[in-house]
Amino acid sequence: MRSYLLRVELEDRPGSLGSLAVALGSVGADILSLDVVERGPGYAIDDLVVDLPTGAMPDTVITAAEGLIGVRVESIRPHTGRLEAHRELELIDHVAAAGDRADKLQVLVDEAPRILRVGWCTVVEFTDHGPQRIVGSPGAPETQAPSTPWMPISQATALDASEEWVPQLWRDMDTTLAAAPLGGPHTAIVLGRPGGPNFRPSEVARLGYLAGIVASLLR
Repeated sequence: MRSYLLRVELEDRPGSLGSLAVALGSVGADILSLDVVERGPGYAIDDLVVDLPTGAMPDTVITAAEGLIGVRVESIRPHTGRLEAHRELELIDHVAAAGDRADKLQVLVDEAPRILRVGWCTVVEFTDHGPQRIVGSPGAPETQAPSTPWMPISQATALDASEEWVPQLWRDMDTTLAAAPLGGPHTAIVLGRPGGPNFRPSEVARLGYLAGIVASLLR
C-alpha cells in the first residue's frame, strides 16, 4: 500500500463526503484520516490521507473524485503517516522546552512541515548583506533565494512563487510559498510546498498565529 495526501474542494452539503468516500473506495482507495482546511459559502476544502493498493495509479483517485458533481481535486502527492491536525500546541510546547534561541528555531523548522503539511521550512533573516538562512528543516533545498523583496514583512502572507527572486529550482518543482514575521519585520519563517497546492487563506492565518506565539517564546 502507498499513502497519498489528497486535497479536494467539494460542495458543503450533507452526504458529499460520504459520496466521495464511496467513489474513492470504488478504485481501492482507503481513507486513513481527514482534516477540514477551509470552509466558505457552499464549499469546503478537505485534506485526506488515502491508501492505494500497490501498483494502483494516483490518477485513478483523481478520476474517481472528479467523477462526482461539485468535486475538484486540487492536488495529490505522496504522504507518510496520518494527518497531524491542529497539533500546534504540541509544537509550541517542544519549542518552549528547547534550550537557547538556536535550539528553539531548529525545533520549529523541524516540526512545522509535519503540522502545516509542507515540504520544508526555514527561518530567514534580512541583513545588510542580504537574506541569510538561520536554520532549515531536513527537507529544505540547498539552493537559497539571493534576495527577498518581500522583506521587511509585517504579516503572514502567501508569496508569489513566479517572481524573479524565486530560485529556478524552486520554480521547476512548482513550489508554493508562504511566510510570516518571526518577532520582527526582518526575520521570517518561510514555508515551501513543492508541487503545491497553493496556500489557502486559512493556512496563512494559521501560520501567522503560530509564528506570533513562537516569537513570544524567543524573546
